[in-house]
Amino acid sequence: MSDSATGGPSGDGDGTRAVRAGLPEAVKNEPTLPGPVFAAHFHLPGEVGGPYTYGRDENPTWTLLERAIGELEAPGQDGVQTLAFASGMAAISSVLFSQLRAGDAVVLPSDGYQALPLVRAQLEAYGIEVRTAPTGQDAQLDVLDGAKLLWLETPSNPGLDVCDVRRLAEAAHARGALVAVDNTLATPLGQRPLELGADFAVASGTKQLTGHGDVLLGYVVGRDAEAMAAVRRWRKIVGAIPGPMEAWLAHRSIATLQLRVDRQCATALTLAEALRARPEVTGLRYPGLPDDPSHKIASQQMRRHGCVVSFTLPTRARAERFLDALRLVDDATSFGGVRSTAERRGRWGGDAVPEGFIRFSVGAEDPEDLVADVFRALDESAR
Repeated sequence: MSDSATGGPSGDGDGTRAVRAGLPEAVKNEPTLPGPVFAAHFHLPGEVGGPYTYGRDENPTWTLLERAIGELEAPGQDGVQTLAFASGMAAISSVLFSQLRAGDAVVLPSDGYQALPLVRAQLEAYGIEVRTAPTGQDAQLDVLDGAKLLWLETPSNPGLDVCDVRRLAEAAHARGALVAVDNTLATPLGQRPLELGADFAVASGTKQLTGHGDVLLGYVVGRDAEAMAAVRRWRKIVGAIPGPMEAWLAHRSIATLQLRVDRQCATALTLAEALRARPEVTGLRYPGLPDDPSHKIASQQMRRHGCVVSFTLPTRARAERFLDALRLVDDATSFGGVRSTAERRGRWGGDAVPEGFIRFSVGAEDPEDLVADVFRALDESAR
């Protein structure tokens, strides 16, 4: 771990930073974290000036949340900007469509988030060339020449492959390309893409960042002022802004991020180790396992290995019986919540996974209870 929970570039550990992130200066008789500001417009006499003019452009609740996320993604770094969005896909789209023009080329992961094929179709409709390659073994290097933007997703969702962000960022910059990293699965407590050389860190705050399954949110963090101005302009044009209540809930949730992440990552490793003993489980993946194909690179650039474990059961029917038999785990999409969830990922289409592939998001339950529930469900599903 380059910056462990005991300290980092800004002098504070992850827990201290998460608890204090984005808080305003203390004012006597005022709350520590001010409540959400519900305002479509602001009092604005005379000439336009000041930070808050209209609700689509800026909001004080966004400002505090953006400050908090920036302090987590890039602690101690000057000149870093953060922008909050209505969802992870809004954040992803803002980078791609603000930085690319007709005739440009972009490199996407072929094994990334399920909605990326939809993005690809839209990019191609705008005359942008889209190239794809798998995340593992840094395969995107092979199609990088001449690209304007390299998009990385590491660990990949749902296959949990990992690529070397430093190596790919150096290669992309040498070729004049920008680099964006989808940091959703890792969270800023797992890895910090900007410190690894990326130009943008992008994530769905819907997942582990907020962690309670009750907020849709996204964000973009970047250090290049011109590039971030384009992202900001795109947000304004499309109106892909978070609601004040969602922004406030997200900021409140960040205070427990380190507690949740540490518990979930530790339990994910416990579950992955336990699943090794099950003969019906194949294709087990978790970057924290010492024998996982991604472990070496993950350990070099990640400080925590995430809360998602993936594996395959022999058939679609077996996987569905397993999910139905679980008592402590909700059959739901998304990941990163305090309550464990799992799903047969192939039900959506779009992911190149076997019919029995399970994406399992480990929550904050007691590890022994969760493992016992999984083993009981595996036993029942075999009947």
